[in-house]
Amino acid sequence: MEYFRKIKGSIGAIIVGLLFSTCSKSPDITPNMLDSTAIYDPSLNAPEDYLLSYFNPNPSAEEAARPVFITCHGYTASTFEWEEFRTWTGDSADYYISMVLLGGHGLTYDEFKNATWHDWQQSIKTEYDRLVSAGYTNLNFIGSSTSCPLIVDLINSNYFTDKVVPKNIFLVDPIVIPSTKILSLVNVIGPMLGYIEADNTTEEDLYWYHFQPQETLQELNDLITKVRHQLEDGIVLPQGCSLKVYKSIQDGVADPVSAVLLFQGIKTSSGGDIEVDMIESDIHVFTRLSLRDNVTVTDQNNQLFAFNDFVLRAF
Repeated sequence: MEYFRKIKGSIGAIIVGLLFSTCSKSPDITPNMLDSTAIYDPSLNAPEDYLLSYFNPNPSAEEAARPVFITCHGYTASTFEWEEFRTWTGDSADYYISMVLLGGHGLTYDEFKNATWHDWQQSIKTEYDRLVSAGYTNLNFIGSSTSCPLIVDLINSNYFTDKVVPKNIFLVDPIVIPSTKILSLVNVIGPMLGYIEADNTTEEDLYWYHFQPQETLQELNDLITKVRHQLEDGIVLPQGCSLKVYKSIQDGVADPVSAVLLFQGIKTSSGGDIEVDMIESDIHVFTRLSLRDNVTVTDQNNQLFAFNDFVLRAF
C-alpha cells in the first residue's frame, strides 16, 4: 500500500489542480502497467504456485499439522509484496506459505475500480476456508498495510468462531490512521479528481497500480474508519490466538499511532496485551525491500528479524 508515499503534490496542490484543471478523469494507461489488460498477477494464471489450497488440497496428517503462513498484501499491491518472504524460506519442508491476492487486485484498472473492500477481504476468507476444509490446523496470518484492517475486521466479526482459530496474526505496518490527511478528504475531492497517480518506477508499475481510482480510496477510507470504531469498542482475540504488530517508527503511509490504537483496542482472550515491536525504519512495509532505493544493512536486518520471528512463533 504505497500510494501516499508516491502521491504527486500536497493537499493544496491537489485542490488547486481541481479548481483549474480540465483533465480527463480517465487515466492514460499504457500496456506496461498493472492497470492494463496486458499485465496481471501471476497467481491468477497459476493459483497452484501461490495458494496452498490448490497446491496441496489433500494433505497427509503430518502435512496438515505443519504451520501455514497466509500472506496478504496491501492496497494497490499484488502477491509480489511477499515474494521475498517466499524466497527467503526456500524449499523448506517444515512449513507452507499461501500467498493471497486481495480481491479486485492484480487485474485491470476498471476491475480494481469496481471492487469494494469487502471484495478485497473475500479472497482472504476464501483461502482460509479452503485450508480449514482441507484439514490444515496450524494457520498463521501475515498481513501488510491495508490487509491488516481487513484481518482485524474478521476478528471483530467473530469470523473464526467454531472454526480453526489462527495460531498467530502478524500485522506489518498496519494502517489505522494514515500519515497524511488526504484520505480523509477523498469523499469530497475524490469524485472531482477521478484518480490519483503514483510516481512508480517502470518496474513497480508491473506490481502496483499506477493509478488509484477515487472509488477505491473511498473504500479504503470506509474500511479504516470502521476498524477505528471497532478498536474504540474493544476487540478480543479468540482463545489460542496471539497477535503481534510490527510498526516502522517513521512511516509516510501509516501513522505510527496506528500501533498504539491496535495495542489499546485489542486484548487476548484472557484480557492481556498484544505485542508491539516498533521498528527503526522509515519504510512502509519494511519487509519488502525489492525494487527500493538505498536499502541499508539496518533495513535488511529488520526484514530478517521479522521473517525469523514469524517462523519461530508458528511452532
